[in-house]
Amino acid sequence: MHSVPASASVDRSKPLEDIYTLLTSNTPPPKKKMASYKVEQLPSPLSVLGEGPHWDVERQSLYYNDIYGGSIHRYDYAENKTYNATIDGFPVISFIIPVKGNDRHFIIGTDRKVTLIDWDGRSDKATFVRTVGEVEPTMEDNRFNDAKVDSKGRFYGGTMRLEAKGDIFEMRLGTFYRYDAKQGKFVTLKKQIGVSNGLCWNEAGNLFYYIDSCDLDVKEYQVDANGDISGERVVIDFRVNGEKPSFVPDGMTIDANGSLYVATFGGSTVYKVNSKTGKVELEIKLPCEQVTSAAFGGPNLDILYVTTAAKEFKSPQPAPAGALFAVTGLGVKGTPMYSVDLS
Repeated sequence: MHSVPASASVDRSKPLEDIYTLLTSNTPPPKKKMASYKVEQLPSPLSVLGEGPHWDVERQSLYYNDIYGGSIHRYDYAENKTYNATIDGFPVISFIIPVKGNDRHFIIGTDRKVTLIDWDGRSDKATFVRTVGEVEPTMEDNRFNDAKVDSKGRFYGGTMRLEAKGDIFEMRLGTFYRYDAKQGKFVTLKKQIGVSNGLCWNEAGNLFYYIDSCDLDVKEYQVDANGDISGERVVIDFRVNGEKPSFVPDGMTIDANGSLYVATFGGSTVYKVNSKTGKVELEIKLPCEQVTSAAFGGPNLDILYVTTAAKEFKSPQPAPAGALFAVTGLGVKGTPMYSVDLS
């Protein structure tokens, strides 16, 4: 287990294209030339709380959601354009994931429900189809947060107490689940979660990585044939000398080499973390504070898409807070993301 080193600084007076890789580790930097990266703001609305980026290989599009903006979005790579939609009756949307076998169907998180919707990816309105399932029906102060699907089409997602109900570190009322589509039920994987957040699998699918933001770390688990998890191991603890950092770890993705990319809410950074050693290999700096999640996409799966938030939690968040960004030049490729199998 390793703690994150002190953050390096970035000259904010330079344009985005001049921001280069900052290598942060407890060892001297390598002698080879450091790779550079470029951060580009994409044409998209400024989200209140942008989240849940999901790259769809077939449609060459990035789907994501604005939790408290109550909207879903599709960034079309070929058009370099973002399409936006709302669903009547659903002011809070926690995630969006395509459904296998129907290119108009998606599941979204609504309160503590998984909801099936119909959307053509272009219209400004999507429509309710049915409720897939519900958890915690009596816990009205909870909502779903981050969710993803593994290579077998299985849904994983967790809950958290609503931010408006108090400090996120005060109570652990969330639970982490997987959904068994054949039996039509949710299976509990972890209890006493503060804020269920980033999740991803290695390319082989036998290792699972998970963030409870209130634990301020990333954990690794073994995955069995049923999709259940065991054998917890802390990959990295973001505390500095036992003290809370100035951010909380939020969403997360993984590349084909097994390195993790951890978004930091309040940290203006996506950390690239070696999943074996826990060392921070790279700090990817963004021009806004509240970095929420990341996903690899593009024709070659080598573009890191990053969502951010403009909602004022503790301090004002000036533009470009809430924007969608693309990070290129990282020299790595991501792993495919999958549609949910509801059959």
